[in-house]
Amino acid sequence: MTDVIDLEAFGEEFRRDPHAVYARLRERGPVHRVRPPGSDRTYETWLVVGYEEARAALADPLLVKDGERIGMTLMDEELVGKHLLITDPPQHTRLRSLVSRAFTMRRVEGLRPRVQQITDELLDAMLPRGRADLVESFAYPLPITVICELLGVPEIDRAAFREMSTEVVAPTSGDSGYDAFARLGGYLTELIEDKRCAGPGGDLLSDLIRTTAEDGDRLSAEELRGMAFLLLIAGHETTVNLITNTVHALLTHPAQLAALRADPALVDGVVEETLRWEGPVENATYRFAVEPLEIAGVAIGKGDPVLIGLASADRDALRYEDPDRYDVRRDPRGHLAFGHGVHYCLGAPLARLEARIALASLLERAPALSLDGPSGEWLPGMLMRGLRSLPVRW
Repeated sequence: MTDVIDLEAFGEEFRRDPHAVYARLRERGPVHRVRPPGSDRTYETWLVVGYEEARAALADPLLVKDGERIGMTLMDEELVGKHLLITDPPQHTRLRSLVSRAFTMRRVEGLRPRVQQITDELLDAMLPRGRADLVESFAYPLPITVICELLGVPEIDRAAFREMSTEVVAPTSGDSGYDAFARLGGYLTELIEDKRCAGPGGDLLSDLIRTTAEDGDRLSAEELRGMAFLLLIAGHETTVNLITNTVHALLTHPAQLAALRADPALVDGVVEETLRWEGPVENATYRFAVEPLEIAGVAIGKGDPVLIGLASADRDALRYEDPDRYDVRRDPRGHLAFGHGVHYCLGAPLARLEARIALASLLERAPALSLDGPSGEWLPGMLMRGLRSLPVRW
């Protein structure tokens, strides 16, 4: 019988620094049966912590995302609708193809001037104050403004949307996540209906409503709501954490910050190394074994849930030399921060664009940027990796 590791037993240490716990697990093997921290103390899952095993698992067709294939209805499907993170090929292929028709690389690159403008406006408002919470004043409002403008979410709704989305990805109680899903599903239904009635618009959601494949295929109302949900949540929550984690890493590693200041061309490498070292997604969303399989010699039963540890894999010494060292000159290619395989993050180009512009502009305009006291607590749960606040001064 496989030992079950209760991650709750590590206490606050696991929330503050899960990397130390993952390192101990990797020493014992690449796959473990664990009980995640949280309210349901009976729930158990497999956790993959080794790099090679994680990369293979991310692309394994026997590990599926659609709970219906094992007789389970997932909460986001029930309350919001089908989207890319809870479907498998061929349904996933169809959905991704339809979304990719509207969410193109050209569209992302076309956002560059607007991302720069929003960044400059936020810095114009923040810098005269001399000190601020970077999350509240900069790292959060930049991506939420970009994604809401991209999808056509009215500005008046954005504060409520932030509250709902934060509860979805890092619920503060057992019921809060469910309630947030339900509220967000209802909000998106109304938003889509408003756009249908308003007629053609220039935003991405309006384009998704009109998008039609060569064979006449279109997104259903439920699929539209699911895709809007995914694009809104994934389109800003991850980027908030990427910007915050990058600045936090640099301010706690002065030599690396000095290297970037001496050579601003390192900015792309800084973002990639942060993605590897402290990426915004700690573990991929659940997969389920549609058939019995083995991972590194460990038997996974049919229907078993599997978590793939992106943060752990990216600090595996078998893949990266001295993996706990933050080194902006490292070649971090191959990191799994955006996943791997058919579920590789659709929004990766947009996240990289926003993070690079945000970091370059912030450091150029705040040459004396430094920490202004202790940072806030890390987000709860095992999905997102980010700080609730980051006090800085300049």
